[in-house]
Amino acid sequence: MSVLEAILLGILQGLTEFLPISSSGHLQLVTWLAGWEPFDGDPSLWTAFEVALHVGTLAGVLAFFGREVVGLVAAGARQVAGRRSPEGRKAWLLVLATVPAGIVGTAAGAALERNERVWVTGCTLAVFGVWLWRADRRSQTRPDAVLNGSDAVALGVSQALALVPGVSRSGAIMTAARLRGYSRFEAARVAMLMSVPVIAGAAVYKLIDLGGWSGIPGEVQVAFIWGTVAAALSGWAAVALLVALVRRVDFAPFALYRVALGVSVLVLMATSFRDTPWV
Repeated sequence: MSVLEAILLGILQGLTEFLPISSSGHLQLVTWLAGWEPFDGDPSLWTAFEVALHVGTLAGVLAFFGREVVGLVAAGARQVAGRRSPEGRKAWLLVLATVPAGIVGTAAGAALERNERVWVTGCTLAVFGVWLWRADRRSQTRPDAVLNGSDAVALGVSQALALVPGVSRSGAIMTAARLRGYSRFEAARVAMLMSVPVIAGAAVYKLIDLGGWSGIPGEVQVAFIWGTVAAALSGWAAVALLVALVRRVDFAPFALYRVALGVSVLVLMATSFRDTPWV
């Protein structure tokens, strides 16, 4: 992978990670449309690169919500020491919400690594786009909605679904949160806060799996670094954009974009674009 490709994919990752449109789906589709074969088709190295880009977006969200995250970490530590508080409970519920994704990712990691089932991504983009729209339209916002145990489990299961490209981690969480009565802003906010433990955990797991930084081939380490930096900068911009948007508009534009993109992908597949197999 060239440095330019890494930067472009990093920018794309950062812009799509927190918007409910699927960053993994966009990375897959862009490389497919451009005819790129990152890392000579090595699925493990591609997954490691995706994790590196997620670390960049983690830096972006920490730059925006850093003070709140530090407060939650401190409150969580005090909770363990017996000094209970609503913030401490919330911190551990956010950790609990990462468990389903951790279990699924560990158990089925190899099966979920980069593949050429582009039609699956097209279908999930469209189907979960419709789901997002329906949830947003039908939701009855509860002004007193506060993260509780059942919320953590429901949102965690939704997050685990996003291990399939095209689903969208933030989109699935926002959909589930809207169904549970969260406002659009709170749904987006909890999706971004939930990204912190799950991305950090995935990064540590993959780094150990690769044998540390030295496990990444030297010829692509520079691409990893530049891609991560690009994802951090564009991720911070995407967080700021999403926070501003959800106060003014509903999720319909995102849902429409997902459906249009998904259908376009399936149409291209039907025309035998790049001779991409259906199975």
